[in-house]
Amino acid sequence: MVLETHIARGATTLTTAPYFSVNDIHAYYGESYIVQGVSFDINEGEILALLGRNGAGKTSTLRAIARADNPELRSGEIMLGDHALHTMSAYQSARAGVQLVPEDRRIIQGLTVEENLQLAQVAPGHGWTPEEVYEHFPRLGERRKQEGTTLSGGEQQMLAIARSLSREVKLLLLDEPYEGLAPVIVQEIERILHGIKKLGITTIIVEQNAVAALRLSDRAVILDTGQVAFTGTAQEVLDSAELRQEYLAI
Repeated sequence: MVLETHIARGATTLTTAPYFSVNDIHAYYGESYIVQGVSFDINEGEILALLGRNGAGKTSTLRAIARADNPELRSGEIMLGDHALHTMSAYQSARAGVQLVPEDRRIIQGLTVEENLQLAQVAPGHGWTPEEVYEHFPRLGERRKQEGTTLSGGEQQMLAIARSLSREVKLLLLDEPYEGLAPVIVQEIERILHGIKKLGITTIIVEQNAVAALRLSDRAVILDTGQVAFTGTAQEVLDSAELRQEYLAI
């Protein structure tokens, strides 16, 4: 664990550095300035809801953390423990334990559920075995020999999450996990995410269904036009009608 020493009025105290931190990151798509000095941090085992209206920069921030090719990170620091993610490529970030579940899920065509999970374990840093996945995702166990792209939307989302957990995961990034799903399937995904929370997996969730994301989360960051408009507890956002109306339109 990294410790920082602070001197105050002649006394020395020790404070624990955050498990994950984003410090003043600036990211661009070409010359379009999307992420404009975003900063926040997360303690180990917390879930953080990254919220905002459409176009606020939520997905771009998530992709910058994952070190995806776009957006281009031009300045700022992203730290996961002692790993300087801002110096890494996408595959290096993944090997450091950052796993992104993108909105489009990216299930590999032609491969079964089981083959999708096995492929995730080819690279170093193994997470859950297929048997452990099926214990937490019984529906995937029932469909293990079915081609992944023929699953329902909700089942594909389960597979995308399970595939990320099949690798070593220190920080799980979820981009719109409820997008396009029927309410009954959203409830099933929520059940799975609550199970992940109980396991103490540090998670950032971007979700338009803000209330559902806040119910799951410990803390919240609200973005507005690429900048942080609010940071605090999830309960503070749930309790503030003014905050939700101004930045989330709910």
